[in-house]
Amino acid sequence: MATLSEWVEGARPRTLPAAIAPVLAGSAVAWFEEAFSPLLAGLALVVALALQVGVNFANDYSDGIRGTDAARVGPLRLVGSGVAHPPHVRAAAFACFGVAGLAGLAVVVLTGHWWLLAVGAAAIAAAWYYTGGRRPYGYIGLGELFVFLFFGLVAVGGTVYIQVGRVSASAWWTAIAIGALACAILVANNLRDLDGDRAAGKHTMATRLGDSGTRRFFVGLLAVAAIGVFGVAATSSWWALFGWFMLLALVGPIREVLRGVSGRALIPVLKQTSLAELACAAGLFVGLVIAH
Repeated sequence: MATLSEWVEGARPRTLPAAIAPVLAGSAVAWFEEAFSPLLAGLALVVALALQVGVNFANDYSDGIRGTDAARVGPLRLVGSGVAHPPHVRAAAFACFGVAGLAGLAVVVLTGHWWLLAVGAAAIAAAWYYTGGRRPYGYIGLGELFVFLFFGLVAVGGTVYIQVGRVSASAWWTAIAIGALACAILVANNLRDLDGDRAAGKHTMATRLGDSGTRRFFVGLLAVAAIGVFGVAATSSWWALFGWFMLLALVGPIREVLRGVSGRALIPVLKQTSLAELACAAGLFVGLVIAH
């Protein structure tokens, strides 16, 4: 039976900055546009955090029962390591999705935008079918696309929309920057697990691009994120260039990836890229608050 500390480890708290960043960045735009709502932003944060933890448990369950984690080099997985029963991990995932659904329903009730229920249902489905179901899209190289869509465009755009009532050009640029960084985290993760995924028949983008192609893809996504921050500044205020503080956190990851580190040596790259995403969001928030 898994201990509390093992359950916490299985929830992968190190990934939580990737859930916080879209809401923080989207709220920065809402603040600049004089429509910031602490209540709605807080509910959006609950949705994002619950979905992130839920997808972590869902991946743990689905990869574990498929045997994909047999050659895993990353942190503890509950099912793959045998410390927790698969049905318990699945129940934890569904419980998190339930929390996300309730918080999302509260947003819908408060804003009156009932069509957002469909968006929420799509987000939960995407969280489960990344590695779950008969044909998980994460196993055919579509993980980065869906991460960009749901942890970039939907998460940031949705946070702005529920507060402002529209999605401006600066909001879309913000979503591009945050989405690209979220994708970069996944790319680094899949680069770390490249050999194990190949052996397990998991066809991620990394297994399709190969080692060198994946490394170039990682750096390219960081360049897109930097361009995205410039786009935010050009369509709102140049104070938004505070978002480039992320570059300080990205020096290490870029150096390590380009010099060819692999396996467990990429774990710090994952952590630093995740912190860079949070730094980008925080920089945008500070900059746009100053501008306002």
